[in-house]
Amino acid sequence: MTTKVALITGAAQRLGAATSKALHQKGYNIAIHYHHSDVAAEELCRELNNLRARSAITIKSNLCDSTQISTIVSQTINHFSRLDVLVNNASTFYPTPVGEIDIVQINDLFNTNMIAPLLLSQACAPYLKTTNGVIINMCDIHAAKPLAKHTVYCMAKAGLSMMTLSLANELAPDIRVNGIAPGAIIWPTTGISSSDISQVVNDIPLKRQGSITDITQAVCYLIDAEYMTGQIIAIDGGRCISASIGA
Repeated sequence: MTTKVALITGAAQRLGAATSKALHQKGYNIAIHYHHSDVAAEELCRELNNLRARSAITIKSNLCDSTQISTIVSQTINHFSRLDVLVNNASTFYPTPVGEIDIVQINDLFNTNMIAPLLLSQACAPYLKTTNGVIINMCDIHAAKPLAKHTVYCMAKAGLSMMTLSLANELAPDIRVNGIAPGAIIWPTTGISSSDISQVVNDIPLKRQGSITDITQAVCYLIDAEYMTGQIIAIDGGRCISASIGA
């Protein structure tokens, strides 16, 4: 198989689906990982296969179950016979105010945002090595500047950011590892009001919300940037330099 292959976690909807489409348009075959979004994943897979036959598969797996990590990789390799790009996109996000934090939340947020990307990167490394492949981690600007009432999430993303730097060092020169730290791109489906959104946008130096295209362009750039590794690019309209980022 000579066609390049990308494995994308959390790929059925939102940013993951957009990344799948962008890389498919670049000529990649796509392994669409998902957990609960069966209908969306199968719909996306049909759409990509209609554009180019046998170019996409779906892989259902719970990233919080470490025993399923190897299955994600083996299904990708068994179907496509190679792997060139891993995008650790899947994420869990919700508030954990001090006084209400419990071990279930810690395990969930740490597993999806930090531990699963590490174990998946490790499992993919032998295959990525043979193709001089790329790992891209979806980090967060709040890994460096905390978001109020989201301590556990911010801790997990901080771990993912350090993992990005550490793996870039350890897996070089065969595999490049970089990260993207999105800012205000897609609003959470719950827990945020219109006044909250207005305040966030007002604090962004560019005074506007970003788009999914801004992120997919960064993914494509990092894949093609052959002399870049160990970098985390903030795509946030300058929000990371705003004094009120943690509000």
